[in-house]
Amino acid sequence: MNNYPSIFNDVIGPVMRGPSSSHCAASLRIGRLCRDLMGGAINHVLVEFDTNGSLATTHKSQGSDMGLFGGFLGWEAYDERLPDSEHFLGIEGIAVDIEIHGIGAAHPNTYKLTMSNRHESRRLTAISTGGGMIEVIEIDGAPVSMQGDFFETLVYCTDATKVVGFLQAAFLYDDITLHQGDIGFVEIKAQEFLPEGLCNELLAMDGVLFIKKMGPVLPVMSRKNLSVPFITGEEMFAYNDGKNLALWQLAAAYESARGNITEGEVFEKMRAIVRIMSASIQLGLKGTNYHDRILGSQSVQLKAQMENNRLIGGNAINTIIMYVSAMMEVKSSMGVIVAAPTAGSCGALPGALIGIADTLQLPEDEVVKGMLAAGLIGVFITAHATFAAEVGGCMAECGSGSGMAAAAITGMAGGTLEQCMGAASLALQNCLGLICDPIGNRVEAPCLGRNVMAATNAVSCANMALADYNHLVPLDEVIETMQAVGNEIHHTLRCTNLGGLSVTKAAKAIEEQLNEQPQKFYKVC
Repeated sequence: MNNYPSIFNDVIGPVMRGPSSSHCAASLRIGRLCRDLMGGAINHVLVEFDTNGSLATTHKSQGSDMGLFGGFLGWEAYDERLPDSEHFLGIEGIAVDIEIHGIGAAHPNTYKLTMSNRHESRRLTAISTGGGMIEVIEIDGAPVSMQGDFFETLVYCTDATKVVGFLQAAFLYDDITLHQGDIGFVEIKAQEFLPEGLCNELLAMDGVLFIKKMGPVLPVMSRKNLSVPFITGEEMFAYNDGKNLALWQLAAAYESARGNITEGEVFEKMRAIVRIMSASIQLGLKGTNYHDRILGSQSVQLKAQMENNRLIGGNAINTIIMYVSAMMEVKSSMGVIVAAPTAGSCGALPGALIGIADTLQLPEDEVVKGMLAAGLIGVFITAHATFAAEVGGCMAECGSGSGMAAAAITGMAGGTLEQCMGAASLALQNCLGLICDPIGNRVEAPCLGRNVMAATNAVSCANMALADYNHLVPLDEVIETMQAVGNEIHHTLRCTNLGGLSVTKAAKAIEEQLNEQPQKFYKVC
């Protein structure tokens, strides 16, 4: 099947709680699929993480456990009970064992899971690919490829030919695949589950053992023969020849084709996202607290200094810094945020766009247009590089957010399409090689400072582009370089808590004290 990114699946979203989208939201989606595979009946789960992967050192502190447990319970990523998911897991009678050893995982964010109840045991292996996106790569010993964007029906059987022949005549599906593993099964991707009547007919056939149904976990579905008008900047310019569309209009056209919805529906869907972001910022400015946290409500302190005219740099820049901080603080207090493009970098893009809009008193529609424009830049990035810090360092998260915001702000200021793309190129160039090394194994510092850097870098690059600075290297080539540089960054500097600031004496002392006394490092507002 074609795998083209969706703005709402891969870039602007999910709406979630927790410190990290590649940990919390992704693991929750994986857990949801595990629950479906077991028909909702789970008594025990064995979770295995590879010794050399990022999850070996970050699964608890960055929210993978919390997300997985919520997924096993069937919750959404924004459920207010998520911080207490382990407690509710116990109430439901689901026991979980976590083992860390060599499992030969090729991807740093690999989940190897074995679920069981009194009647059966099933195995599933999945990876978190960044920004809350996932791929199931193995079920019951058979290689598969599931991103959670179809209704999946699995027919376990000993005679796949008979099953396929029956389905070809009886059901409209998007794709059908035969898999050989511990037990053979036929995988049916479709826009709906196989109806109960057809399931009963199949179960009556000789050789059909049982049927499993795994629901979609992404907001935008995929479909057979999916196509998009472009997937690179170069292709976008060719598509726009003679049309003279703005970047946000091209984004709407792309997502309309990708999601099979109207451009008006795309616009209103993004408006809802912008309103969630705005509400998160306002919540953060009121002050937040959470027990397992390093930094307190520093946006409140900055707001007070702004009101007292104690800061330098101008109202726009300081408003952006304040908004970025507020969003990051809501994230760190388990409030609802939008991962854009990730939870760890959730402050830069909305902080920059909404901060500029509020400073210039722009209407909400202009923020929506800016967020759509940013989303399209994100599509180019995730299609050809990554949003996962575990794969590409903080360059993949804050760097991507900066490039997205730079293009959006340029468009909001009336810049041309060429200037928008130039701004994104400049911003990404400035972030190449940025490592991921959280202090105290929490997604707070230097994450907050890097989100602020990403947002202010975006403003600077927007101004440079509006002044027709020469960005020299096309965005497509910068994204290719970003992927290559990410591959060269040592694994200790890619969100593993094994290098950089993470291993300083101060960071290790903070980590130890957090484990003993989580409230030591911040003031409760």
